[in-house]
Order: sequence, then structure tokens, then C-alpha cells
Amino acid sequence: MSRFYVTTPIYYVNGPPHIGHIYTTVVADVIARYRRAMGDETYFLTGTDEHGQNIERTARERGMTPQAWADEIVAHYPPLWSRLGITHDDFIRTTEPRHAQGVEAMIARIEARGDLYAAEHEGYYCASCEAFYTEKELLPGGRCPSHEKEVELAREENLFFRLSRYQQQLLEWYDRNPQAVQPESRLNEVRSFVEAGLRDLSVSRKGLAWGIPFPGHPGHTVYVWLDALTNYVSALGFGRGDDAEELYRRFWVESDVRLHLVGKDILRFHAVYWPAFLMSAGLPLPTTIYAHGWWLRDERKISKSVGNVVQPDELLERFGADALRYFLLREMVFGQDAQFSDEGFIDRYNSDLANDLGNTTSRLLTLSRRAFGATPPRRGGSPLAAVAEEAVAGYHRGMAGYAFNRALECLWKLLAASNQFLVAREPWKKLKDEAAKDDVAETLWHAMEAVRIVAQALLPVMPAKAAEVLAALGCPVETTLSDLGWGGLPEGAELPETGPIFPRIDKKAYFGDAAPKAAAGKAAAKTAAKTEKEPELISIDQFFATELKVATVLAAEAIPKSKKLLKLSVDVGEEEPRTLVAGIAEQYAAEELTGKQVVVVANLKPAKLMGVESNGMVLAASEGGKPVLLHPAAPVPPGTRVR
Repeated sequence: MSRFYVTTPIYYVNGPPHIGHIYTTVVADVIARYRRAMGDETYFLTGTDEHGQNIERTARERGMTPQAWADEIVAHYPPLWSRLGITHDDFIRTTEPRHAQGVEAMIARIEARGDLYAAEHEGYYCASCEAFYTEKELLPGGRCPSHEKEVELAREENLFFRLSRYQQQLLEWYDRNPQAVQPESRLNEVRSFVEAGLRDLSVSRKGLAWGIPFPGHPGHTVYVWLDALTNYVSALGFGRGDDAEELYRRFWVESDVRLHLVGKDILRFHAVYWPAFLMSAGLPLPTTIYAHGWWLRDERKISKSVGNVVQPDELLERFGADALRYFLLREMVFGQDAQFSDEGFIDRYNSDLANDLGNTTSRLLTLSRRAFGATPPRRGGSPLAAVAEEAVAGYHRGMAGYAFNRALECLWKLLAASNQFLVAREPWKKLKDEAAKDDVAETLWHAMEAVRIVAQALLPVMPAKAAEVLAALGCPVETTLSDLGWGGLPEGAELPETGPIFPRIDKKAYFGDAAPKAAAGKAAAKTAAKTEKEPELISIDQFFATELKVATVLAAEAIPKSKKLLKLSVDVGEEEPRTLVAGIAEQYAAEELTGKQVVVVANLKPAKLMGVESNGMVLAASEGGKPVLLHPAAPVPPGTRVR
């Protein structure tokens, strides 16, 4: 058994929680539930960041004290986390005395190292992100690169931390520990920032009343990031004396994993400032700082500062917590950006949950009740056992590597195989045939066992609904995932009557007159098209003029300076492989494509994209604007024509 410490960022109290806060917290909860189920001693921390100029200003505008404003916002969190099934072990507030003790202890260590000094500071300050920027870092018009708001030029005497002293140590840490910052693209980004040269960091503000007074320096308040980052150890008891520091010793000093989950916009603070503070203080460093992407609407980050937030109440009320948890884990490639839309949410809900999981479970329960009045007896063998073994292995790889969408894809492949198994054997046609009783039992038991394994593996992601599926199958809800082996479905277990686990949503009825923007756009386009000439039908000869062939991907790699394009080397049955450029990088990792078969247009004229000549085109369906590659149902020789 190992020790595992996972944290979210502490959320700034400039407004109620939205989908961005929910995402990081749900991810942390899924990780914590998974690690506990795998037998690890796990501690999960979240909380709120309540100090700073921005909070002081917001409270003043509302005629409130900063503390009253912070209390009002923090009150939103406990009921929301409860509704979402969040199983955090602690919730730290930076206004708590225990946190102030930790900050004071951190500063004492840094000061004892000789890493603090006083000097005049001038810089461009963004109150929204509580950070100083150089002129070259600003957007045109002198705007913050994160919030796109105007910054203010601030000049005052501050206390400085000797960040420049730790430049080489940070670079060596990144080199020795490539897992320290993930994903790799973010590690490269951080390393480049540090290699460009670090300037000493202002760690105090003067004339700011709302914050922790800087020890030994009257009139100075601790800079919000030195204050906020210390929460990861202050919540464990750091700075409160030996008896109160047991959690700190267990989950920071002695922990096998110290994992910080953060948004990419606050990566610099966590991957540069925080480890430098810890180096100065002589404390252990995090093992991994994982930066996830942003949820976007209209290609812009969802945030309170931008004003395009997605409020969770309606989604939770209509669909429940587990559907939202599943969507967030399945839709976003962890580490990349993803688009959020109500229509996309419902499409994913209907496709994955109502159809694949819900309908498969309901069909099996109905057939088993009709045939046996209970779970069927186990008979014979099934190819599903091998599929399940592969799916479980892929699931564990994905969960351990924080590739949650890949882990869920593996489970859904097992669901698909279970459905195909049912369709191929058609047990519903044999229910009245006594001679086929064993054949029906064999079919239903093995298909139900596949669904049991999927439901068991889904417990960290959808704890309530996965437990509901297991109960419907007559299975106990286990608290461990260490054994997802084949053979756990009980024989002869009672199958109580249940309603639909995931009722299908009628999109038209749900949206009513207020159709989503995407649908409105389509309707407008359709209306406009009526004034144009109807498209002409093509002949069969015209269709066959396009050569569609199956190709096997031999290698794939990212194209520098492009977020969307991948360079593929494919075998289309010719003497030499072809090079193709495909706009699929945001949905598919290069390494997962090797060995896959795809369908390509083989007789297109060559075209150059980002300096790479593409000799053909990979075909993909478009689901919500995202590419979904086409594959043959079974392997075929490269170059096989598609007709």
C-alpha cells in the first residue's frame, strides 16, 4: 500500500463555483476514489483562496467586509460538493488561523535561508489573477494575458524572494523528474520560461489590509501566491507543532505521491514559485503538478472574469451528478482544452449512458427475468472474457496515467462487444425453446458479466449510478478495484424491477423554443439554402472516381506550432508509405494511432499544410465539431478499396 496525496487548487472567492471548479474537483475525486479502491492510503484536499486586493475591492463595492463576502461565497461549496459526491478529506480556507500559522512557519524558514530582502518594485499588476507581468507579457492594449483585462502599473516597496537563486535547481529538478510537470508540453513550456531567466519575486504588498500580515515587517501583507500555495502543507498541520503535524509527516514528507491538479493558467505559480519556496524552506517537493486545459465556450475560457460561466444547478437538477461527472471525464482529454455545450452534453448522455450502458443493462435484465426469473446460471465460455481482460488492463493504464477518457473508452469497447455478442446470438428468439436453455444462459450470463465489470470499474466516476447498475444485476457493491477479473456475477440472484437507469432525453423537448445556438445556426443555414439551387445528385461513376482505401497507420507525430494537425505515415498497399496530414490532434494522441486502420481518400492532389506535403485525406465523422475516425469493423489488408 502506498500513500497518495491529491489536491485541487484553492478556488478564488470572486464568485460562486462554476463548471471549471467542478471539473478539477471531480477529477480529484475520481483519482481519490480510484486510489482508495486500489488500496492506497489517500488524502484529498480542496478549499478556497480568500485574500487579496481583488476580494477587498469586490467586498467594498458591495458594502461588505471582505470576510463577510468570503463567507457568502464559501457557503456555496459544501452543498455543491455534497450533490456531486465529492469525498474530500479536508476543506482549507486561507482565512483560517491554522493556515496563517503555516504561512508564518514557511516565511520563517525562507527568511532563515537569507532569501528575503526589501526593495522598490514596479510592475504591471492584474488584480484578477493577483500577479505582476512584464510589458512583453501583456496583450495589445496593456491587457492581462489570462483575463484580458487592463492591468495597472504599481510601484511600491516590497519584500522580495530570491527566485533567481533557484533557477538552476529548478532546471535540474525538471531534468531529474520529468513527471514533475505534466503533460510533457507543459513541462517544456515551464522549462523554457525558467531557462529565459528568473527575476526575484515580490512576495508582499504594502497598504493592503486584507491578507496575512507579513511577520516582522509592519505595514506589509503576504503576497497572495506565497499565502495561497502554502495551503497544501498548512492544511496538513505544517507549522503547528509536533503533535499537530502527523498528517503533514504522513502525506507530505512520507507520501509516495504528492499530486497537484491545476488549470494551465496557474501553472507557473505551481511549477516555478511553489517548488522554489519549498527548496528555500528545505521541504519536500511535489511529485507531480498536472495542468489541465480549459473548458471553452465560443473558443474562450469559461471563467467568472470573462463572464461566460456555466452554472451547474440546472445540469445537476435535470441529469444528476453522475451524468455530469461522466461527461467531464469522457469529453476532455486531460491536459487539453475542450468545448462545452448543452447540446454536446445531451448527445454524450444519450449515446453513452442512455443507449450503451442503460439500454444494454435493461435489455439483459428483461431477458434474464423472462428466461430464469433471476441472474442466469453460468454455462460454457465466451470470447467476451478475453475482451474484458484487455479492457480492464486498458482501464487501469488510463486511470493510473490520468488518461480518463481512454480508460472510459476501454470500458465502452467492452460494452460494445457485449452488445455485438447479444446480437450475434439472438437469445430473445430462443426463450421458449427448452432445448436452447443452456445456450440462452451462456449468452446472458457472459453478457451480464461484461456489464458487471464495466459498472464495477465505473464506481470512481459514477459512484451512485454504477452502484445502481450493480444492484440491478444482483451484485454486491464492492469497495475495491484490485480484482476486476472475469467470473464475479452471482448465479440465481434476484433481479428486482427497476426503472430506466438513464432515461433518454428528447433534445427537442428539452430545449423547447430556446434551441441552442448550434441548432439555431443550422436552421438559419437551412433557410438561407432554400434560396439557392438544390445540390445536384451524382452518378455512380462520379462516386467511384473517388478512391477510398483502407490504410494502416505506421507512425504519427505532432506538427510543430500546430495544435490541430498530426503527420501520419500510412500503408495504403503501395511500395512506399504515404505521408498524410490530418486535423485530429485535439482528439487523438499520436501514440495511440500507430497500428490503427483508417479510411483515406487516395487520389487527391497533394497539398501542403504547415510545410508538410499531404498525399491524401483521412476520413472522419464529425460529432459536435470533433473528428471521429472511421475504422473497418475487422482488419483488412492495407489498400483495400472501400465501396
